[in-house]
Amino acid sequence: MKIFITGIAGFLGSHIAEAMLNEGHEVLGCDNLIGGYLENVPDEATFYQIDAKYLNSMNKLLKDVDIIYHTACTAYEGLSVFSPHLIVQNTVLTTTTVASAAISQGIKRIVNCSSMARYGTQEKIPFTEDMIPAPQDPYGISKLSAEHLLNCLSQVHNIEIVHAVPHNIIGPRQKYDDPFRNVASIMINMMLQGRQPIIYGDGNQKRCFSFVQDDIDCLKKLAFLPEVVGEVINIGPDDEFITINELAETIADLINFKLNPVYMPDRPQEVKMATCSADKARKILGYETKYTLRQGLQEMINYIQKRGPKKFRYHLDIEIVNDKTPKTWLNKMF
Repeated sequence: MKIFITGIAGFLGSHIAEAMLNEGHEVLGCDNLIGGYLENVPDEATFYQIDAKYLNSMNKLLKDVDIIYHTACTAYEGLSVFSPHLIVQNTVLTTTTVASAAISQGIKRIVNCSSMARYGTQEKIPFTEDMIPAPQDPYGISKLSAEHLLNCLSQVHNIEIVHAVPHNIIGPRQKYDDPFRNVASIMINMMLQGRQPIIYGDGNQKRCFSFVQDDIDCLKKLAFLPEVVGEVINIGPDDEFITINELAETIADLINFKLNPVYMPDRPQEVKMATCSADKARKILGYETKYTLRQGLQEMINYIQKRGPKKFRYHLDIEIVNDKTPKTWLNKMF
């Protein structure tokens, strides 16, 4: 099959590309390189440095494509409260463009990579797919809007849509010089530089972290199984539910780093307790966790050590600057 991946130079997109090439498929994709590294793109894949929000370009690129994995977006929950125009444009507009071009070109299926941010704060955890979403930041709102848009167009134009909800994915190739997202990568990069990690709030926010290779087997199946069409499926673990403080302690232990974190005020609209149930993925996709959190973090440490720690790049504009804007960004504390 001919498979197109938006965001192919990104962390998740590049791993999907590699997996599909290994399965013998033809793979091509595009990326604007805001959130990924060019070196992430497999040599065997055809790469276009084009932003997926441009309709004329996408109509040309998607000719004769069978399946789309839509991973491209500017996936920044915290930043979205202060740069909503950028985040929403690169999520909703990009999804709209991809859908329009896909339908025009007669593509069979879009596997849409949504986000756990769709759930927001819920009365119960873990989050299950039957919960009513209640996103509480512009990023989560835009990801849910993109889902609704795809569902609407699917009903009219008969394109198959699957919504994957990977969450807190970690692993090699994740952008680690980005001060706005990827808490585990940020902490590793700082500690390898001999610097103390920065933690927002009291550090008792809780998350489950998902090693990328555990997710890939499920994501591969979403392109082909008939029973997943129209479904929302959480992809990722529901065990090792830990605090951000515990995350920092685990990384410090693996690096043999003397930990004394710097604590900063909470970021607005951050969800305190967030983890997803994997029961549906286990039932439909045979999901299982093969990597422990420590193993996944060690793989990340090895990757960053090999490439070398990097200075953080403040590559995105902050649109709203006021007394609520995190000082970590304004003062470039990372």
